[in-house]
Amino acid sequence: MNRSIISKAGLFVLLAFSLAACQVAPYDYSALEANKPRSILVIPPLNESVDVNAPYTFISTVSKPLAEKGYYVFPVAVIDQFLKENGLPSPGEMNSVPLQKLREIIGADAVLYTTINQWGQKFQLVNSATIVDSELKLIDARSGELLWTTRAFAQQSSGDGGGGLAGAIIGAIVEQIAGSIVDRTPSLSSAANALAINAPNQGLLPGPYLPVENHPE
Repeated sequence: MNRSIISKAGLFVLLAFSLAACQVAPYDYSALEANKPRSILVIPPLNESVDVNAPYTFISTVSKPLAEKGYYVFPVAVIDQFLKENGLPSPGEMNSVPLQKLREIIGADAVLYTTINQWGQKFQLVNSATIVDSELKLIDARSGELLWTTRAFAQQSSGDGGGGLAGAIIGAIVEQIAGSIVDRTPSLSSAANALAINAPNQGLLPGPYLPVENHPE
């Protein structure tokens, strides 16, 4: 694909962290502060989108920002294989395992459950967009209490190409062609998860392994 054509289409990236935009009040961290989890088990997401690859693209992009926030994150590929070998072949079945069992067998302090609402490229007449949209819930593995929840959303859209309606149509066509060649969801998911986990007043609090000098003021 000619990169100059893509550039002329005026692509732009819109990253929106919905909670930061919609909620003004700081998140209530009382449950998280009381339970103080040190380790997080990421369960493969429930997938409400039509993209069958969405769950495994998501879990490949969420461990890094969680670890950088100061938590021990169980290796997601190892956990996925372990659950499959123990009779749980799909994310739906993995999400049905009782918390007590996960705590006993794996030893996690908290479990991250995710639902993917939208994933992949959306085609429209004058616009084309790649979207990732997920809901994350961190649950205490000992009590079942909700510790933290957020929404991770990111979108990359075609621009108007600087030529009104004609430019918008050209931009959408170019974006659709480019999107069929290059999968942008991994990079968008990485950006959305990093924004959600580190959002001021809404993101996850620093974990026990984050050096004090790296704590936000």
